[in-house]
Amino acid sequence: MRIRVSGTHFPLETLGPGRRLGIWLQGCPLACPGCMSRHTWDAESGESVDVEALLELWRSALGRGAAGMTVSGGEPLAQPAALAELLRGAARLRTAWTRPGTTDDGLPADLLVYTGYEESELDTSRRTALASADAVVTGRFRVAEPTGLVWRGSANQRLTPRTGLGRVRYAPHLDREADGPAVQIVVESAQASDGPAGPLSVRLLGVPRRGELLYFERWLRERGLRLRERSWRP
Repeated sequence: MRIRVSGTHFPLETLGPGRRLGIWLQGCPLACPGCMSRHTWDAESGESVDVEALLELWRSALGRGAAGMTVSGGEPLAQPAALAELLRGAARLRTAWTRPGTTDDGLPADLLVYTGYEESELDTSRRTALASADAVVTGRFRVAEPTGLVWRGSANQRLTPRTGLGRVRYAPHLDREADGPAVQIVVESAQASDGPAGPLSVRLLGVPRRGELLYFERWLRERGLRLRERSWRP
């Protein structure tokens, strides 16, 4: 099955506990005002890949000690069938890594999904897509309702464990205030195999606190990186 993806990254350290494989799906019909990832809204943009290609990344991440996988977007539930296949495959693959010591807390790698839909909006198709998820963050991003809760962008969003593993892994974080970096900066160069390096791509991964996007613009400029385009601006 094919799935449309905006990007991936390992290790992701700002969207869930531990070092994780991050997968951002492409396409979002919700288009929350103030979203930092407007580049993920267009359902025809990004890259179409086979789900198995993402599962290969997951195999590699597990082999490197990944504590989990985080699927965000975009809106993952805009591709429910493909998301269901991805999560089912990821759950199967982690069974080989469930021995004690796989992660820092001795638990198997978990699967976390972000969706802008409220719990009440999860119809049969969406619930089926999330069946293999250990925890889900639900709710629209509301720029006027900031929060200090870890891994959430606004106060209305809810972190809900959905499995036994999810309840154990996420219980300490349900009401925990963020106490570390909320954003991870990744700088990449687009370079063809037979040509010179292209322009740099700067990715901010995580849930920035209020005012942090402007702070990082200044921080990058002071280090000689001027942003030509910003995914959080129209």
